[in-house]
Amino acid sequence: MAQSAQVSSVDAIETFRASLLIYLGKAKPALEQVSAEVLRTRVWVQSTQRSHWEHQLKLRLRKLEEARGELFNARLSQFHESTLLHTMAVQKAQRAVEEAEAKVAVLKKWSREMESRAEPLLKQLEQIHGYLTTELTKGAVQLAQIVKTLDAYTGTVPLGQGTAAAAAASLPATPATEATDAPGKDPAP
Repeated sequence: MAQSAQVSSVDAIETFRASLLIYLGKAKPALEQVSAEVLRTRVWVQSTQRSHWEHQLKLRLRKLEEARGELFNARLSQFHESTLLHTMAVQKAQRAVEEAEAKVAVLKKWSREMESRAEPLLKQLEQIHGYLTTELTKGAVQLAQIVKTLDAYTGTVPLGQGTAAAAAASLPATPATEATDAPGKDPAP
């Protein structure tokens, strides 16, 4: 004699499937946002900031050369006050050039470090995203199939697909309901 399966709650499986779909709907965009943020930061460090500070370095070198030229001209003219002011201008321009050189060096270092540190983490994110996209999506489809199979086995109406009217229609008619359903007849007392 065949034993029957002990199916206690198909609704629990459907609830789990719904929770899994909600999780997938939230996790995928979050992972995509993190990947986009890393890419945006990489572009900012490697392109935007680097080109900005390389341009600043060129401008500051040009200003340093101008200040040195003015100092040279002031020394030739033998004005002591203007020589002091021009020396201070050269020192200020030199500090600005050193600052820009330091920024460019730091950006080059950050660019190298970012690649070595971010790349393994991005690969892990891609793996998680792939798992979410393929395996968990397949799991949700399989859970739906399990629910259908169990509903067919138990002979119940799947969650959310039945209505009170459908349930009432499946009940056998009683004499009292037959009397009220017939047109022109009064219900029995």
